[in-house]
Amino acid sequence: MTVPEAQSDGTPTIRPEPRSARYNPHAIEPKWQQRWDAQGLYTFDESSEKPKHYALTMFPYPSGNLHIGHWYAYCVPDARARWMRMNGWNVLFPMGFDAFGLPAENAAIKRGINPRSWTYDNIAYMTQQFRRMGTMIDWSRQFATCDPEYYRWNQWFFVQFYRRGLAYKKESFVNWDPVDQTVLANEQVIDGRGDRSGALIERRLMSQWHFKITEYAEELLDFSKTDMPERVRLMQTNWIGKSQGAEIDFETPAGIETVFTTRPDTIMGATFLVLAPEHAKVKALTTDAQRAEVEAYIDAASRLSEIDRQAEGREKTGVFTGSFATHPISRHQVPIWIADYVLATYGTGSIMAVPSGDQRDFEFAKKYELPIVEVVRPSGGEPFDPATATEAFSGDGIIVNSGELDGLPGGKAHIGPVIERLQHSGIARAKTTYRLRDWLLSRQRYWGTPIPIVYCEQCGTVPVPEDQLPVLLPDNVEFLPTGQSPLKLSTEWRQTTCPQCAGPAERDTDTMDTFVDSSWYMYRFLNPDKIDGPIDTAKAEHFMPIDLYTGGIEHAILHLLYSRFWTKATRDLGLISSDEPFAALRNQGIILGEDNEKMSKSRGNVIDPDNLVREYGVDAVRVYLAFIAPWEVGGPWSASGINGPAKWLSRVWSLFFDEVEGPEEHIGEAELRNKVHATLKKVGHDFDRLSFNTIIAALMELTNTLVKAKRSAVFGSPAWDESLRLFNLMLAPVTPHLAEEIWTERGGDASVHLQSWPSVDEAALVKGTMTIAVQVSGKLRGQIEVVTGADKDLIMAAAHAEESVRKFVEGKEIVKEIYVPGKIVNIVVR
Repeated sequence: MTVPEAQSDGTPTIRPEPRSARYNPHAIEPKWQQRWDAQGLYTFDESSEKPKHYALTMFPYPSGNLHIGHWYAYCVPDARARWMRMNGWNVLFPMGFDAFGLPAENAAIKRGINPRSWTYDNIAYMTQQFRRMGTMIDWSRQFATCDPEYYRWNQWFFVQFYRRGLAYKKESFVNWDPVDQTVLANEQVIDGRGDRSGALIERRLMSQWHFKITEYAEELLDFSKTDMPERVRLMQTNWIGKSQGAEIDFETPAGIETVFTTRPDTIMGATFLVLAPEHAKVKALTTDAQRAEVEAYIDAASRLSEIDRQAEGREKTGVFTGSFATHPISRHQVPIWIADYVLATYGTGSIMAVPSGDQRDFEFAKKYELPIVEVVRPSGGEPFDPATATEAFSGDGIIVNSGELDGLPGGKAHIGPVIERLQHSGIARAKTTYRLRDWLLSRQRYWGTPIPIVYCEQCGTVPVPEDQLPVLLPDNVEFLPTGQSPLKLSTEWRQTTCPQCAGPAERDTDTMDTFVDSSWYMYRFLNPDKIDGPIDTAKAEHFMPIDLYTGGIEHAILHLLYSRFWTKATRDLGLISSDEPFAALRNQGIILGEDNEKMSKSRGNVIDPDNLVREYGVDAVRVYLAFIAPWEVGGPWSASGINGPAKWLSRVWSLFFDEVEGPEEHIGEAELRNKVHATLKKVGHDFDRLSFNTIIAALMELTNTLVKAKRSAVFGSPAWDESLRLFNLMLAPVTPHLAEEIWTERGGDASVHLQSWPSVDEAALVKGTMTIAVQVSGKLRGQIEVVTGADKDLIMAAAHAEESVRKFVEGKEIVKEIYVPGKIVNIVVR
């Protein structure tokens, strides 16, 4: 028996080869990982003249153990990064750790240790787990955001933003978690409870630092320079919430109240005002008779997040303040209510309620028996009857019951002329507003970046000078459930001197939101050792934006929006020229437990990838994760499902190294080449669009063809040698260890991962036809036309089906069938 081999120049040849040992990933995989590390195979070459490709997956939190979700997030995109490298790109694929945050602090409190030691121990362990994945990560660029060398630059950015007016401090209502003793973002509050602690959230008024992300609201709505999934674009657009309309003034007992409305055309249908419970004028507008009820309602509303208050289908609730406002046109008195469906953070914190044109107002008016007046009627439609209506009409139509506005077109698309009339009368002003609020970044916790601000009685608020950064976290702090930052209890650290007057001063004791850390880390990977600035501008000019950024959809609002803001603000500082941090974003799905539920320890459905590696090997886990479902969708894990990929890898090994076994097959060279090059074309196309499950399916299907070809006359031919070489190269991105072993055993030159991705022979994809004469017992009885390269079985079936042949064969005994490839068929009968 002979099997194909390759010479050092890659040219296939044939030489004797004994049957190899069975496929053993546990011997192969550690060997190659060690060799790759020793060779520096995946160290990024900045000097390369190849075109750059920056591939990045959102870095993980050092929780202490990599779960199967990490593997799904990193190993599958790793295959594409490898494919890009084989296609001639200079691929940067780095990794680090998003290391600050509550979990480390809480774990440290529970264990009585400092969060620093807990975090770095986890990083060391998880790094080893990462290395066992067999990815092409360049570990020379690794860093953690809790490294002082990193968070120094968080502080540097804060100082720059402060000087430009992008960082400021103000009192605002916040979501306070009484268990974790810190402020939470709105997105971290689920059904009124903290996403980590599960505690009922309180609304508190606190003095907090903010970043002025709203200054970039309009630019953040422009997605023309970044390719993101439609779902992410929609989520960000809705979160930014641009609204165009008008501000209208109403006279109240507490002074002028300005409301914002997107439908000024419905002004004559405004039958009451609604203020947010937190509105500054509520106390002054509340009469003594209503005070107790109003205060109780405000207290209840303070326990709900803004997201909960805006939930679709939630029953509307509210309380009458006892006061009335004067309608700016009719001069009628309209009651003033408070209701939690109005937010203090949107518009002016108050609305004019038009029940006939807004569903929320309609439900509220129905519940509390408030007046409903029709002001926009559908063209040619029936009048709106409040007594029988079941919902508001918010579409386009004709304005009615509105005095001088009657007869004008009504609807969002037609508010321009209405605003012009109201502006001319001094009643309204055109206004654009956003739902987006400034980024509240103060956290009353220890394990985060200290805010580089000191407070001096003489000089006021003073930023720490750049040459005094970083402001280091102290080690000797106490963790007490006081609701204050542990840094506040560290007197020695808190007390300092003013950088301006050298007098006594105190440090700010809050730390930064950890989303600061992840907003710009992608730039630091370009030069993690830079000591004279956060970003290497020259390298950022060349390597940014990220060509492909991958991660979970759950980061659509916070991380992805914040990182876009940070890039634009950094651009305006002159450090970079990029408008967006990533050119393309793709989201992976979620691997569920076998019970089809999200994996969690409480459910007992967590899959440990380390155990899988011990049983099946790295490549089998990689293949199964790529094959389990469309990568952007995800799906449930199957304990038995991984057996298929594991068996496939053994079959691949056998294909290359074991002796021929099984019945003879009939595959021609043209047919074999057609299948191989069609697979090569499909695999390349699917890598480009991140369709990993179809790549594995195509390679498995090709394996079946190659196994048949090995038992056919094509075995040992140039087409066979070419097929094995191309198959080996196609395996390299998805099974890097197995492919490397095969390549080396067959005498391949250097590493398979340094080879070029093969080109498709388009000519091989053209399925031609051939005409074959058919004889019956030596006499010509007809001819058939079949696909070039068709196997004998197909050709004999076509011959028997030919009408001119069949009448000479039917009812007779077939003695034998002779096929001269590509020329003639002879069916011998008697």
